[in-house]
Amino acid sequence: MQKIGDILTLFNPLEDKYISREFQKYGIYLAETLNDYKHKSLYIRLAKTVPRAILEKALTFVKDANARSRARLFMWKMKSLRSNDDERKIKNKMST
Repeated sequence: MQKIGDILTLFNPLEDKYISREFQKYGIYLAETLNDYKHKSLYIRLAKTVPRAILEKALTFVKDANARSRARLFMWKMKSLRSNDDERKIKNKMST
C-alpha cells in the first residue's frame, strides 16, 4: 500500500489526466506489468473490488514464473487465492 503523498508526488497531470483514484493507478500498473494493456479496465475493476493482498500475491507469483501468457496465469492464480480465502472465511464462521 502506498502513501497518498507518494502517489501525489509521482502524479503527472499531463500523462495521468484520466486517473483520479489510487485503485485506477494500481489497475494500470497491473495491466502494464502483465503486458495486457488491452484489458486495463478489467484490472482497474479488480483493483477496486479484490483485496490488495490477493492481487499482490498473484502478481508476485506471475513475476517469478516463466509463462507465455502472464495475464492468464495471473487470473488463474487470483481465482485460486480467492477461493482459498472464501473457504477459510466459511470455516471461521462455522467454528464460531
